[in-house]
Amino acid sequence: MCCCFFSASLAAQGLVSGTVTDEASEPLIGVTILVKGSSSGTVTDYDGNFSINAAPNATLLVSYLGYESKSIPVNGQTNLSIRLGTDAEVLDEVVVVGYGSVKKSDVTGSVSSVKAEEIQAFPLLNAAQALQGRAAGVVVQTQNGGEPGANISIRVRGNSSLNASSDPLVVVDGFVGAAFPQQNDIESVEILKDASATAIYGSRGSGGVILVTTKKGKSGRPTLEVNSTYSNQQTTNRLDLLDANGFARYQNMIRANAGDAPYAQGLENTDWQDEIYRTGYTQNQQLAISGGGDNVNYYFSGTYFGQQGIIVNSEFQKLQFLANVDAQVGSRLRVGINSVTSRSDQDGVSTQSTGRDNIGSVNGGGDDVVSLAFRFAPDVGRFDENGNFSQNTVGDDIENPWAVATQITNETKTDNSRTNVYADFEILKGLNIKSTLGYRTQNSTEGYFKPQTFVLSAGGGFLESVKRTNLLNENYLTYTTNVGNGNLTATAGHSYQKFTTEGLEAGARGLLTDVFGYYNLEAGAIDQRTVDSRFSESEIESVFGRVNFDWADKYLLTATVRRDGASNFAANNKYAIFPSVAFGWKVHREDFLLENPTLSTLKLRASYGLTGNQAIGPYSSLSIYRVQAPTVVGGPFAVDLAREANPDLKWETSYQTNIGVDFGFFEDRITLSADYYNIDTEDLLAVDRASNFYLGTSDLDVLRNVGSINNRGLEFSLNSTNINRNDFRWTSNFNIARNRNEIVELSGGTEILGSGAPGYFAGGNTYILREGEALGLFWGLNYQGVYQGGALPTGTAVQDVSLDDMGNPIPGEPLFADVADEEGNFDGTITDDDRQIIGDPNPDFTFGFTNTLTYKAFDLNIFFQGAVGGDIYNLTAVQLFNGDSNGLTDVLNSWTPENPNTDIPRATIRGRERSSRFVEDGSYVRLKNVALGYTLPSSVFNNIGFGSSARLSVSAQNLLTFTDYSGLDPEVSYFGSGGESSGDDNVIQGHDFGNYPNLRSITFSLNLRF
Repeated sequence: MCCCFFSASLAAQGLVSGTVTDEASEPLIGVTILVKGSSSGTVTDYDGNFSINAAPNATLLVSYLGYESKSIPVNGQTNLSIRLGTDAEVLDEVVVVGYGSVKKSDVTGSVSSVKAEEIQAFPLLNAAQALQGRAAGVVVQTQNGGEPGANISIRVRGNSSLNASSDPLVVVDGFVGAAFPQQNDIESVEILKDASATAIYGSRGSGGVILVTTKKGKSGRPTLEVNSTYSNQQTTNRLDLLDANGFARYQNMIRANAGDAPYAQGLENTDWQDEIYRTGYTQNQQLAISGGGDNVNYYFSGTYFGQQGIIVNSEFQKLQFLANVDAQVGSRLRVGINSVTSRSDQDGVSTQSTGRDNIGSVNGGGDDVVSLAFRFAPDVGRFDENGNFSQNTVGDDIENPWAVATQITNETKTDNSRTNVYADFEILKGLNIKSTLGYRTQNSTEGYFKPQTFVLSAGGGFLESVKRTNLLNENYLTYTTNVGNGNLTATAGHSYQKFTTEGLEAGARGLLTDVFGYYNLEAGAIDQRTVDSRFSESEIESVFGRVNFDWADKYLLTATVRRDGASNFAANNKYAIFPSVAFGWKVHREDFLLENPTLSTLKLRASYGLTGNQAIGPYSSLSIYRVQAPTVVGGPFAVDLAREANPDLKWETSYQTNIGVDFGFFEDRITLSADYYNIDTEDLLAVDRASNFYLGTSDLDVLRNVGSINNRGLEFSLNSTNINRNDFRWTSNFNIARNRNEIVELSGGTEILGSGAPGYFAGGNTYILREGEALGLFWGLNYQGVYQGGALPTGTAVQDVSLDDMGNPIPGEPLFADVADEEGNFDGTITDDDRQIIGDPNPDFTFGFTNTLTYKAFDLNIFFQGAVGGDIYNLTAVQLFNGDSNGLTDVLNSWTPENPNTDIPRATIRGRERSSRFVEDGSYVRLKNVALGYTLPSSVFNNIGFGSSARLSVSAQNLLTFTDYSGLDPEVSYFGSGGESSGDDNVIQGHDFGNYPNLRSITFSLNLRF
């Protein structure tokens, strides 16, 4: 009987076909068609057509984002024509803001939105890269090129600090201080840029706030989604270095000028770039299931990401699981949980002089494999005649680059977990209370080992284990009501967050054996062992409130206040208040513009407010005591004051003004937003050692509030639907921003000089901080070309090393500007007093330009990104024109009496001089991403009986770059690693040395939905 009933049911099913169009009779692609009360469903193809099995008395549920949903009775029909009208409420996009959301049309501050389709348009190594070029005033860079697992640096409206972090605050699904999720798990990203939007986060809002919302389940049948990508990767560029013959010729030029014997050329011809580079690849596999019913929605995903780096022995793997569940309990309570857990394994190579403690290195050379490959002599191979690693034949004693890349172990294993639960209860109509409780843990272990097989070192190892926790509890009320012809939404709440860090580390050199790697540190030499343990905790407690009010859908007001208390600061300054206010006027809603056929939107915005920065370490205001080991065997230990307290230490405060205007034309087919901002940041945090201000980080450094900085700029965003007819649609987005910063005050007018060069670049600073100037300007000598003989040009001189035994300048030596004294006189010598500002790493403009074209089942996305202005200090070139290592092929064009018409000085071994000769324009335009996709028609899945959609795509990253910069890549990502001062990445900008190269990749992607 059951079998008969089942057969009768199947017999009653029939194929129902149809077309879905909009109000202009244009076909709609990807409309969801569900059979009510069943799990059967499909989507429309590129012609708006669909086919689905349904009973004659069935009802079809038709839905599409931005359009009204419809229920269509079949009534025995086999062919349906369905027209959807736009949904005005849906089209008025909702924007997530801190502790709530507002309609986009009601936003009074400066907020940029990046949606899922933009984030997922191109495969990325890190989801945060999707923000690059997508939002005006937002600059995104990887901190070390294409290194597997590299961190991302984001700046919103410039750098606003010296030693404290300028990174924006990242909030994921309401959890403050979370990490970016996987790319395919993200639903939307909002970037809050002005005080009206960020003051709700108070002392952590000065660098901007990034709100990330992950995908949630939706009511309807379960959906299974599979995303698979595979990429092939190469370097974007290589340096044109000397081969063995060119190297020998160059060395003989140097020796001839020095009167030395000719160079004895080796028998090999090794391209060390070939030795360390390889073809890299990435793969990203994701499986996600989502759905829901009347009371419960769910979204679960699992993602595996793996990358083989383009430098041998560099790899990264990550496995992540995400769960989002929301449930309606009765009519007034909604609860939910957001949980993510991940495990990552990173095998790294040392770059940018960042080798762990440079264990075993000599001459401070470091183990940065990229710079070693540039510098190492090309006329030797991997091994010498005795089977040992070959040695450099000139200049510094530096390690063999192939050995460094393949023999050193540098591993990091990290376990992350974050769980956030919430309950949202309707107390009264319009009054809700929401409580959240979140907890995040991060456990990481880093191991570094350098074996004894290295000729220049005794080997050594390092092992560190760190555990971090982050507890967050927030409770807030939201009240919504109508007041006359207006709408009022008020929010008030309390937040408490606690951070803890505990770590244990040990290191040793001179190990007895290499067999056990870094797990045998106790076998190191007694006088070369180190051990350290630490624990710290900090707390932030806050109360906050916000009022949003609109009158007649024309006049808008937003007022926000937050009071923060932070344990990091001194007793006198633990609390501060951060208020803001903003106004908006929807001019297009006024009677005199209501019937305008061209102007569909005109909104004016203005805001003013205060935000803060408290991104410093725990106990920064307190005294530190240390235990001194006995100086003789059996002697007493001693305790001394290592750092004095600073009872007046307080947070940086930013006073922010923003004025903006939003235009929309032709029913918003063209939209334009423009913003002007001015940010004055006071009480800058910097280090004071013996009252001499400098930039650096150490547990023993005293932080003080030393000055102020100003950032001001303009931002423009233009969006347009260029063509939307029949089967073809073309949309564009262009944004451009200009930021100018100026150091307004440094304590006592003190200038701060520092170096972003590697530690073995002995002497000479590379940047300066000076009142009235931009942040991080380049510092050095002003290069004036090559001395040709005869009288020196007025205002120029040569260094002492460029004089012969009689004290006369040697033809072919470099000329530098001789800075006049206060009376206008030149002293005829080059000293430190002749150093001056020689470049500005801050770009004049940054921009992004995206075009999206769809034709039937095909889609094409093209994304250009770039910068105008912004100098680069090419420290790689400083080394490769130095004479004591391999060099660029350009060195063969050095000055000689027979080749005087060149700007390259004669071949000698000279100091690594910082000068404008090595400062270059870093402007560039890059075809950042291009992707071509094809969506299979739904009829394919109807024929095979399963699945609902599939998309195939191929994309390329960093395909073309237009620049005059001679280095590896104009997107320099050197952020303070290995510099003499170990300074802050806010001021060490544009220093190019030993970066892990950026990647050019080709990616194949497959998306399936069932």
